[in-house]
Parts: sequence; structure tokens; C-alpha cells
Amino acid sequence: MQKAVQLEVYGRVQGVGFRWMTKLVADKLGIKGTVANQVDGSVKIIAIGEATTLQQFIGAVKASPSPSGHVTKLIQTELTDVSPCRKFSVVG
Repeated sequence: MQKAVQLEVYGRVQGVGFRWMTKLVADKLGIKGTVANQVDGSVKIIAIGEATTLQQFIGAVKASPSPSGHVTKLIQTELTDVSPCRKFSVVG
């Protein structure tokens, strides 16, 4: 069953290739959605996928997919009304 979550990621997540490395992980796992820098220095991710795969993706994000990045805080919100995506995209 498909699930959707919003992840708000804080720490050293901008200017370190975090969005592009997140896309690589998403593509590898078959996760659909978006990743975008926010003006407050955080990164917002919308991720859609099978529950088990989504948990793997969230674990990879928590560990920082970028070797130069460092996640200090991750806020996860389950989403119920999400537009379907055909791929995972870097926004902005």
C-alpha cells in the first residue's frame, strides 16, 4: 500500500549536495515525490512509496545521504491528500 509523508530536515542540509543525493536514494528505492530547499535553511521532502521502502528512505535521509551533510532534526508528517507523482524531482 502506498503511503505519503512530508519530511522537514534540519542541520547541515543546504550547500552540501543533500537534495541531489536524496534524489539518488529515492530513485534507487523507487520513491516518488520532491525535495526542496527552504528559506530557513532546512530541506522539505514529499515522499510517496510502499510503507517498507518508505521507511528505508526515511532512514537514509536521517543518516544524511550526502557525506558532507548532517541531520540534526527530522520532523515527519503523514500526508493523506497528495497529488500523484511519476518520479522524484529536485525543486529549485
